[in-house]
Amino acid sequence: MTERRGLRPLLGAAGLVVTVACMYFAVRGVALDDAVDALRDSDLLWLAPTLPLFALAIALRALRWWSLFAPAQRPSLRAVTYALLIGYFFNNILPARAGEAARVIALHRRAATPKAETVGTVVVERLFDVLALLIVLFASYPWLPEVSWLRAAAIFGAVVVAVLLALVFLIVRYDERAVHWLLSPLRRIRRAGVPERLEAAAVNATRGLVALRSPRIALRGMLLTIASWATLGASYAILTNAFSLDLPLVAGMLVTVAINLSLVLPSSPAALGVFEAATVVALRAFDVPHAEALSYALVLHLLNLVPFLVIGAVLLGPGALRPRR
Repeated sequence: MTERRGLRPLLGAAGLVVTVACMYFAVRGVALDDAVDALRDSDLLWLAPTLPLFALAIALRALRWWSLFAPAQRPSLRAVTYALLIGYFFNNILPARAGEAARVIALHRRAATPKAETVGTVVVERLFDVLALLIVLFASYPWLPEVSWLRAAAIFGAVVVAVLLALVFLIVRYDERAVHWLLSPLRRIRRAGVPERLEAAAVNATRGLVALRSPRIALRGMLLTIASWATLGASYAILTNAFSLDLPLVAGMLVTVAINLSLVLPSSPAALGVFEAATVVALRAFDVPHAEALSYALVLHLLNLVPFLVIGAVLLGPGALRPRR
């Protein structure tokens, strides 16, 4: 407990440093008057076609998460969507991606899904997310201008794929036997019920990794993940028209990849600064002026912030987290 409390200030300090550094990078060398002018001249009516695609991308992510549960223990799609939106809400108001823990708790209260099983599905989600982002990036490569960080992304992707393959091998080869073996020392604990509860939690977590054992579930989850990122990238590309940037569809895909790969960094709530810096870096490949890129990044960030704050506030009304029968 003491180590955990000592780690939180370090994570908070690291997030603050990353946020300040990214904010400095995002605004460095840009005339704020030019950015304000770009915002003033923007045509935000382009949000009308952007928002439905953005909502579709979120719906696909909810469907993807629902599909990763074992069919026998799968909660309702409504409960999963509710928990996902709660997670997005808390990710935008709390640091260190606290929304991931919030949605685990929300789904447990809403559908009585074991927390350890939900955590297992979230782990699979993150693996699929990184792999799908890299697939989108490399599929867009023939139409992209020269991207200096593409090689680093390829190396990172190779590491993720290697870890994923190793995890798949362990799950398929040993399944729950590995859990029993790893937790065997806990049987020596004299406190009644502790080893049994820990072992049950670990078995539930293994059950949450069903997508790594079932090719059918894995394929469906991966296709939904790719579809969600591609839809999100299309919505980002449409929004560039509000600033008359005249960019191709792959620009939205590159912005999507850059933003979501950058979210592995510790940062402040809502990834303030990190989001803007990643967007500016992605648009630099298309020679977009810094002021226009920053203005677009701010509007895009609001698109990823305001709807979840509003929906989260509605969902978290009085009695919203009461267990449902």
